[in-house]
Amino acid sequence: MQDWFYGLFSDDLAIDLGTANTLVYVKNKGIVASEPSVVVLRLDRNGVNRVIAVGKQAKEMSEKTPPNINVIWPLKGGVIADFDGCEAMLKYFIQKAHNNRSLVRPRVVVGVPYNITEVEKKAVRESTAQAGAREVYLIEEPMAAAIGAGLPVTEPTGNMIVDIGGGTTEVAVISLAGIVYGQSVRSAGDDMEEAIISHIRRKHNLLIGRQTAEVIKVTVGNAYPTDEIEVMEVKGQELVARLPRQIEINSDEIRESMQGPLREIVNTVRQTLERTPPELAADIVDKGILLAGGGALLKNIDVLLREEIGVPVMVAEDPLACVVMGCGKSLDNIDLLREVSLAE
Repeated sequence: MQDWFYGLFSDDLAIDLGTANTLVYVKNKGIVASEPSVVVLRLDRNGVNRVIAVGKQAKEMSEKTPPNINVIWPLKGGVIADFDGCEAMLKYFIQKAHNNRSLVRPRVVVGVPYNITEVEKKAVRESTAQAGAREVYLIEEPMAAAIGAGLPVTEPTGNMIVDIGGGTTEVAVISLAGIVYGQSVRSAGDDMEEAIISHIRRKHNLLIGRQTAEVIKVTVGNAYPTDEIEVMEVKGQELVARLPRQIEINSDEIRESMQGPLREIVNTVRQTLERTPPELAADIVDKGILLAGGGALLKNIDVLLREEIGVPVMVAEDPLACVVMGCGKSLDNIDLLREVSLAE
């Protein structure tokens, strides 16, 4: 059956395929899904893994499963680490966007990390096509985030974006619909959570899970000192006795625990500015740096960058949605899509 026929039954999609969360945008409808990038498989009696949950439902099961149930985060550092898990996840989101209709073969735009390798590009294209897409376009995440945040990416002026996701932080200077200079480092939200887990194990002899670390980061985490020290009760398992225990932590110690990932992000932004052509750097001094991605929601991360770099820093209006909105806007402008998408 011809692709044009399938197109009659399909809505074009934009997907922000993130390490921590996946967002889906449907043309003319907006964002229809925002769920964790996780899949749960059950090993059946025949030794075959069957998908039993994806997204929010799957995350609720994580760290609470018996031996015959496997929790998979298909993306690591922004790229596919488990092809079958990623395909199952994409199929779920594509079907959900179309209300589980059959005969669905949409055109799909996917946000991918800056400096993605040819092998990684091929993996994303093949996984998305196997999940049901008839056409696949890839846009680098910093470019998509800049478009989604409303920056004038096609104009001859410097625009700097810092997209802090779960697995990677993407820093780019954009002008004339291209990335003049950029860097991608695998130090982001997940690393902050790992640092919190390590700190609490080392200082308090308490074991906590990833979900608890995420709650701590969101609740009392900050990137720059505030006038008020926040405190929080944390429950976990004693390191030696393995019995449940509750402790009290504060925002100062959590900030200190995240210094490694935060320092790497600051250094990456500084290096990018140092390697930016002078005329574009002058534009950035005037216009400032825009923060996007879930990591931009960490309290005072804009203050930290402003104090360390000496350039105005703003957080995007909806930082979590910038990449998927940018991919979505490109669906409405085919000329822009051709200009900013990666060649096959």
